[in-house]
Amino acid sequence: MKKTKLGALVVASAVALSVVAVAPSATAATCKKKTTVTMLGTIKVEIQDQFLAAASSYNKSQNCYTLKSIPGDRNITFLQNVTPKYAAKDAPTIMYDLQFIPEMADKVMDLKGTKLAKLTSKELLSAGNVNGKQVGLPSTAEAFGLLYNKKVIKAAGIDVTKIKTRADLEAAFKKLQSAGKKPMHFSAIWWSLGAHFTNMFHTTAGKDRESRLKVLDSLVDGKLDLTKNAAFKNWIATYDLLKKYNGSPANLTDTEYDASIAALASGDYGFMFQGNWTEPNLMTAAKGTDFGIINLPMSNDAKGYGNDSIPVGVPGYFMIDNEQSTKAERAGAIDFLTWLYTSPQGQRFVADPVTEGGMGFIPVYKGFKTEPATSMSRDIAKYVNAGKTLDWINSYYPGGLQEEVGKVSMQQYFTDKISSADLAKAIQDAWKGKAKTWRGEAA
Repeated sequence: MKKTKLGALVVASAVALSVVAVAPSATAATCKKKTTVTMLGTIKVEIQDQFLAAASSYNKSQNCYTLKSIPGDRNITFLQNVTPKYAAKDAPTIMYDLQFIPEMADKVMDLKGTKLAKLTSKELLSAGNVNGKQVGLPSTAEAFGLLYNKKVIKAAGIDVTKIKTRADLEAAFKKLQSAGKKPMHFSAIWWSLGAHFTNMFHTTAGKDRESRLKVLDSLVDGKLDLTKNAAFKNWIATYDLLKKYNGSPANLTDTEYDASIAALASGDYGFMFQGNWTEPNLMTAAKGTDFGIINLPMSNDAKGYGNDSIPVGVPGYFMIDNEQSTKAERAGAIDFLTWLYTSPQGQRFVADPVTEGGMGFIPVYKGFKTEPATSMSRDIAKYVNAGKTLDWINSYYPGGLQEEVGKVSMQQYFTDKISSADLAKAIQDAWKGKAKTWRGEAA
């Protein structure tokens, strides 16, 4: 990932429909005239042509609604784009953002009762929920956890579906050693440690979102002693295990990212702690090799919270205006989004590879008939469909926190320069006095 944030949205010229045949919409309704439903932008600039092709296909699939993408300025924030439109009484029907969800909460529909809201997990809905109102619906997902080279793991006789505890993981590491392989590439790069690996503690510190966020509040207030926290102790034990079986020297520079990809692709290593954003690079480096992703166990209790799940994050949420839109426009917005994620051709636009006219998304809704484009995407989709996902609590860290912790104390512990008690104190000190964030704000 190297952390990216969705900014403002852009519009591009429409492309001709050539990817899939036209099929009925989600409602297949018949209307005397079409209602125009507007959307600000096209989700992401990288897949704008594919999105516009999907919109064109939808428009031809029924005679009730026309989805029209309207311009936005990619050089300013979403809020700066949308505010003058509301002031001019020209608000878009559909909007897509992450950072400014709380500012939009009073202006948009509650989507709690929609079909799509019922087809995804509470965890994936959570960042789009404000004070019990389901402000937005998720678009796709990214995930991180234990990545593995499927050829290497299979040759060592390891069944990754049986890795449910920290002890199970160590047994797999020992099998790899016996097979002459290095068990693990554990990256010491600061953003991986400071964001993703610290998340493994915070996301398992409570069984519901609010209790997890209260842990952050307690750290801000200086009221949490991490050395006495059970989840933190388990996290340290997992940290120690990964350090013990790490086959790579500690590289504290940004070149470590490329080195970790080369290591897993080489066939010399079994596992790596990273995210699915590495998959294109892995597939380029090792053509013909598939890579998977599994959960990183945080305790020796097979039924312990989070042991069977992976952290999954959503880059943006669809919102529907409820202030200036008509009933027909809102119905059309819901119809389009439902078509996109539940109809056969909509699903193809969502999940097919970019090279085949799709957006290459990981499906976040149940009932997908179209398989995700890559091996790792399919693995993540299974976790999503089973409801075995964890929050990206690192998305809620105060600005600069992950760098402060990752570049200093996390790397110091990685290189055995400080004790676990020192690390606990350093994390507490880094958090103390920081501003508390909105419940769902992305850093």
